[in-house]
Amino acid sequence: MTVNTPHWIWYPGDFELYHALKQNFSRVERGCPWPAFWKSDGFRNRVVFRHNYDLPEETTFFVTGVTGSVGYVQLDEEKHPFGTLIFCTPGRHRISIHIGCIGCVPSVFISGDMIYSDESWMAEDYASPPVPAACNRYYMDVERDPSEWVYAEKIFDPVSIKELESGVLYSFETELTAALEVKGPDCPLVYLGESRAEALDTEHCYYFCRPDEATHLTPRQAMRYAFLPGVQAKDYSVRAIHQYTDIPQRASFTCDDEELNRIFAVSAHTFALCSGCFFLDGIKRDKWIWGGDAYQSMFVNRYLTADADIEKRTLLALRGNDPVTTHVNTILDYSLLWIISLDVYRESYGDTEFLSSIYPKARSLMELCLSQRDENGFLVGRKQDWVFVDWADFDRDGPLCAEQMLLAECCRVMAELAPEEEKQNYRSLREELQDKIDRFFWDEEEQAYVDSFTSGKRHVTRHANIFAILFGLADDARKKLLAESVLFNQAIPAIKTPYFRFYELEAMCRLGYLKEVLQEIKSYWGGMLRLGAVTFWEEYDPSRLLEQQYEMYGDPFGKSLCHAWAASPIYLLARYFVGIRPLTPGGITYEAKPQTQFFRELDCTFPIGQQQVHIQIHDGAVSVESYPCTI
Repeated sequence: MTVNTPHWIWYPGDFELYHALKQNFSRVERGCPWPAFWKSDGFRNRVVFRHNYDLPEETTFFVTGVTGSVGYVQLDEEKHPFGTLIFCTPGRHRISIHIGCIGCVPSVFISGDMIYSDESWMAEDYASPPVPAACNRYYMDVERDPSEWVYAEKIFDPVSIKELESGVLYSFETELTAALEVKGPDCPLVYLGESRAEALDTEHCYYFCRPDEATHLTPRQAMRYAFLPGVQAKDYSVRAIHQYTDIPQRASFTCDDEELNRIFAVSAHTFALCSGCFFLDGIKRDKWIWGGDAYQSMFVNRYLTADADIEKRTLLALRGNDPVTTHVNTILDYSLLWIISLDVYRESYGDTEFLSSIYPKARSLMELCLSQRDENGFLVGRKQDWVFVDWADFDRDGPLCAEQMLLAECCRVMAELAPEEEKQNYRSLREELQDKIDRFFWDEEEQAYVDSFTSGKRHVTRHANIFAILFGLADDARKKLLAESVLFNQAIPAIKTPYFRFYELEAMCRLGYLKEVLQEIKSYWGGMLRLGAVTFWEEYDPSRLLEQQYEMYGDPFGKSLCHAWAASPIYLLARYFVGIRPLTPGGITYEAKPQTQFFRELDCTFPIGQQQVHIQIHDGAVSVESYPCTI
């Protein structure tokens, strides 16, 4: 990003690490704080910003340090405190701004006609070579403190106020991330719920709190319902102050199928709620930044907002600093997905500057993964690693096939991103790994890849076979075999989670089973709508009644009713049914190939990089036009 006005600046990555700490430490469950359980890298407490100027005339500038910081400005040999007007004579000058801060990321705002803070300043941490300073579009005002994330606000009044024997239940039109304002004779205990049942269950409700006496506000939490026990409605005024990140939506979708239109709209609302400073898994539980969830969010984001900045912030927050000793979120496959995410980012935006800056972190993370190979060259988890892939009954004896598929795809991605002298090494690693996967994991009798070759059980699950289709590890002939032997084989255990259902539905799309995918979208996501969902859930079991849907992880209200990975219909509809995909990084060239057999009428717009693509189907005629994005 090139800027021409003053911005707050900081050392690259520190802003993301600071706010990731705040985000991942924000979870509260039934009054008990629950910080994320993985290693959390901190930001640098002490940095220096430098710039050389050759000034044509006399000028002045003013330096403001972030709240709680200490430091000084050095103009050539002179030192000046922050907050004083500094005069510069014409000629060459070297300016160094030294700043330290314990409580938040060290940041400065420099204002002046010729001297001001932007990415032309260099940042140093006293340990590494200088790098360009970082900034973002949200912090272009000296009054906007980088220690606090910027939220827009919208007021929601309750759509229903119901007097009960035990208190008053307030209902809002949709789920929100809001501070509840409660004004009345005192500050009653408030129970907040994603569902009516949760808010009324004072024993098991996730969130309960008292409003602040001075502001009358509760902490910002996920909510649709609020229950105030032991009060009367006439004594209280209640409203929700929804706080959200204003990322403009660049997509629209309207077709002749009203259910699909509703699925798209609710998916977009769900995704917007889970998109703030970072991609979050859900807005109630966990409110954490997870690598696997973020990977899927990048596909949806490409077709909804095409906002590159949230993807960069999320990637930086997940990866942390070098040296790397633990896997992303402690999960082996999430480290692999983080590397693969860089290729999704490359395809979406073609941002070589960011990819070059983050490549050293990709290399060191890849080196950690490669250091965990066994005598056959297969990736295995250490004692402290979580080998996840999905909630499924894998044969986990020895190396897991799905992990090798992910590692092979990482080799391909690293070959794309690496400097020329490193590319061939990764290409060779992928070829070698693909050959070994076929030799050790392919079962001719099962016509499928097995989970493990060491146990002798020859156990087949869908996961590795889906990865083989998506990552090109199976040729066209084998992909057709896998459709019959795995994807449409009811003897193979079904995918239990929407998380991995995303991969399965995309694999079906890749193989041309669009009719079946559309039926699944209308059945699964439409099923949630028929139960009254206003956002899409972490999981949906069609066999359960509504009051049974909220339980998960052994907790009566453990299920998230607003979960980012449940927004995947946006991606599936845009990519495979409307048929839009980038052909070159950043979508400079693209393909638009709508599947007309599924639409009598269609009017939609989707972003491709910096372009907007408008597609219409009317009376059998198809029109496609593109124009530059003006947002």
